[in-house]
Amino acid sequence: MFDPKKRSTLKSGLVIAASSLMLAACGKKEETRPEAVQPAGAATAAKAEPLKVAFVYIGPVGDAGWSFAHDNARKAVEAEFGDRIKTTYVEKVPEGADAERVFRDLASQGNKMIFATSFGYMEPMLKVARQFPDVKFEHATGYKTAPNMSVYESRTYEGAYLAGVVAGKMTKTNKLGVIASFPIPEVIRNVNAFTLGAQSVNPRVSTHPIWVSSWFDPPKERDAALTLIGQGVDVLIQNTDSPATLQAAEEKGVYAFGWDSDMSSFGPKAHLGSAIINWAPYYKHAVGAALDGTWSSGETWWGVKENAIDLASIGAAVPDDVKKLVAERKAELAAGKQIIFTGPVFDQSGKEVLAADKEADAGFLKGMNFYVKGVQGNMPH
Repeated sequence: MFDPKKRSTLKSGLVIAASSLMLAACGKKEETRPEAVQPAGAATAAKAEPLKVAFVYIGPVGDAGWSFAHDNARKAVEAEFGDRIKTTYVEKVPEGADAERVFRDLASQGNKMIFATSFGYMEPMLKVARQFPDVKFEHATGYKTAPNMSVYESRTYEGAYLAGVVAGKMTKTNKLGVIASFPIPEVIRNVNAFTLGAQSVNPRVSTHPIWVSSWFDPPKERDAALTLIGQGVDVLIQNTDSPATLQAAEEKGVYAFGWDSDMSSFGPKAHLGSAIINWAPYYKHAVGAALDGTWSSGETWWGVKENAIDLASIGAAVPDDVKKLVAERKAELAAGKQIIFTGPVFDQSGKEVLAADKEADAGFLKGMNFYVKGVQGNMPH
């Protein structure tokens, strides 16, 4: 009787034998045929997920100042790295518990690099950084670091100093005004540097700050500016984020500066220049390091030398000799010379706080808690 299992076995055996003979006959040819090899890393590159990078802003991206400058840099990073990264941002995040929640949410959503762009984000970010050791955290203007948390800052006081040089030449009343946010070293440095810049060309000037206890509050900024104008101030600068100060100056026929971004369009007649921050060089540096595996925690402080700070769009009202002087001072800063806080420097009371010919170090600058001579009024605590 014929067994179908044996037939199946026999058929299989014949097929295998025939296949073996065919392979043997073609073996030599197959050995010489070049094998299609995929370019090294192509499979990996095709499967690589983009680095997810998040930015957290204290104000709206349309503030025309601080947050606007950070968001412009975010866009520059996107243009630089293309589909190797994917960015997102959250705007108008208050400092404190809300910030901690936002940082944690962004890390939980798979963002592997998070930039926090306000001083008051420091403690919340430090707390979240400990909970997500595989995420790279970057904090602007802070001073605390962790193995996975860096701090970065721009030397905004260099822009304030250059503005001061212009202000000292342009004032008629010798009274300068500053709309200031919070009395932290970053802002105090700017008030002092603006004053020293003005005094370097006009020893008769005095500086009058009003503290508004906010980074972004256009009505309050405007009221402060109008108060100073009413007191005889004829050149204003601010360390706040909206163009309200410049707009008030335009309305009242005095001069003012833009801050953080080019604000010339908000007060063309009043505008003497904008002390701008260009965050793009640092953001490209940090994201590039994260992509190539060289990122490490540390502290970075860039200024005119690194193309991070400038006095831009100097106004038509500024004479050519003043523009030339600003260009000369800017060149000195670009060369790395400390021309702002070099002794002797005296505080508001006349006490020497930096000896003659001594240059301020980072500790002196980052711990600044006094007004220089020529600044009027009391500092809030």
